[in-house]
Amino acid sequence: MSLPGLLVSLLLAGIAIVIVAAPFLRSGRGRPAGAGPGQRLAALRLGYERTLTNILDLDEDLATGKINAQDHAGERERWLRRGIQQLRAMDELALATSETNEASDGELDAGIDGAIEAAVAAHRQGDHEPASQKASHRD
Repeated sequence: MSLPGLLVSLLLAGIAIVIVAAPFLRSGRGRPAGAGPGQRLAALRLGYERTLTNILDLDEDLATGKINAQDHAGERERWLRRGIQQLRAMDELALATSETNEASDGELDAGIDGAIEAAVAAHRQGDHEPASQKASHRD
């Protein structure tokens, strides 16, 4: 092979390697640093589903004789621990998310309570027409 042919071959091989390796090199960069709770919960659920699938596959492998009972027990225990960790993480995330939602719900409830109290006070003073209807009559 000639020297120019060898250089072209090496150049093409290098380009092919860069193209193939690029997704692996930037896999962490494409994700936002602060993924929201919804994204984290979805990722945890997906991981949990995979864990359940792996446990079912292990049980099937034991039933078909592809794996012995001792290996099955060790692997199953490992996957069960992982599943428990994932469930705990999902519970903690759901609890943290609900606590933040409760705070914003409390503010909303306070606003609604204030509107109800104002309507009740207006009704007690003999003004039986809601403020929203008064505004439409004035036009």
